[in-house]
Amino acid sequence: MSNPGEADLTPITARRQLAEWFAAGSKQRAGWKVGTEHEKFGFYRDGYATPPYAPDGIRAALEALAVRGWEPILDGGNPIGLKRGGASVSLEPAGQFELSGAVVADVHATHAELQAHLREVHAVSEPLGLGWAALGFHPLHTREQMPWMPKGRYAIMRRYMPTVGALGLDMMTRTCTVQANLDYGDEADMVEKLRISLALQPVATALFANSPLTEGRPNGFLTFRSQIWTDTDNARSGIPSIVFEAGFGFERFAEWLLDVPMYFVMRDGKWLDAAGKSFRAFLDGKLDILPGERATMGDFADHVTTAFTEVRLKRFLEMRGSDVGSPAMIVAQAALWVGLLYDDAAQKAAAALVRSWTVEDIRALRAAVPRTALRAEHRGRPVQAIAADVLAIARDGLKARGLGEEVYLAPLDEIVSSGQTQADRLLALYHGAWRGDARQALLHTEV
Repeated sequence: MSNPGEADLTPITARRQLAEWFAAGSKQRAGWKVGTEHEKFGFYRDGYATPPYAPDGIRAALEALAVRGWEPILDGGNPIGLKRGGASVSLEPAGQFELSGAVVADVHATHAELQAHLREVHAVSEPLGLGWAALGFHPLHTREQMPWMPKGRYAIMRRYMPTVGALGLDMMTRTCTVQANLDYGDEADMVEKLRISLALQPVATALFANSPLTEGRPNGFLTFRSQIWTDTDNARSGIPSIVFEAGFGFERFAEWLLDVPMYFVMRDGKWLDAAGKSFRAFLDGKLDILPGERATMGDFADHVTTAFTEVRLKRFLEMRGSDVGSPAMIVAQAALWVGLLYDDAAQKAAAALVRSWTVEDIRALRAAVPRTALRAEHRGRPVQAIAADVLAIARDGLKARGLGEEVYLAPLDEIVSSGQTQADRLLALYHGAWRGDARQALLHTEV
């Protein structure tokens, strides 16, 4: 998402520019890197409340981090993020802290970056009495108890979301995810990687399940965060069938995006409400809130970020289907996808694994895993067994890279061998040692 003053002002005069924007992300194999993003819930250690923006809350944590060499990002004069080098810290709507890591050469660098980030966050949070929990869905608070951050685009989304789905505000305020971002070599490589990762995203969703509690009690799901996305805004979410159609590529995806309803447009440092309006109309200078003005490439780049598919194509691929979890699981997310997609043999093996899966198969699996995770079935086969195959492919891919990155798959190996996800373990603690006290989930998952 563009920050004020950073948008590309190049006017869009031909549709081919949109496909070329994606194509510009293509990189030679030697330039392939990985980026990892994760979100976490803040809570006061005294009372477990979620911190507001101010006072003595999220803003104070941002300002304390800024002293350590981060440059503030402002919205209406309020610090709403930070940037340093190739990394940034941003705020989700209820103050969930998100680290958008720099693009780095390997999973070892991702691990080192995460450890350094957590050390900094601990140092600035302790004087404020804050802790940070890594869960896919907030285990305690109602939607009404969650604060809202002073970001202009969130005010627009807060108004619009309830008109297109019942759970959009829950997605905004009560969920946290972990995401791995990977490169592609050219259009054909992008297509294969996108198809593989969309097909296997439900398997990853099951492996990383970590949101079984809502408002202090079990919610009937192992990854309620994943279930939330089924009733958030289906015009921009899920698994688009177009990806699996013959002839799919940059141009077809760009055309699909033009029919994703808009959220907003930034002009003169302010967010203008364009929720539900047509980007096609904007291309033709027919957007009623900016009469006669045609969209720029910066507007299109912003619009791309408002597509919430399970895997999002930008100038790289974003794997978006997983609950956030422990630090080891955050790094495992990057290791899994690097192993599957950055070695030719592994990528071909993954492609072979899912080649016969139809869009209907994948969507059915996607619908099943939020409730039962590894115990869901695909064509009569447990997801746990499919996950074992996926991990074997990923491990071979990492070994072929020769960097020793396969060590980061260890927590996933344990989950597959035991059949117990992070969510299963939380439920066991809730019904056992915690005696139904869901507040313990915040402390147990503190990072």
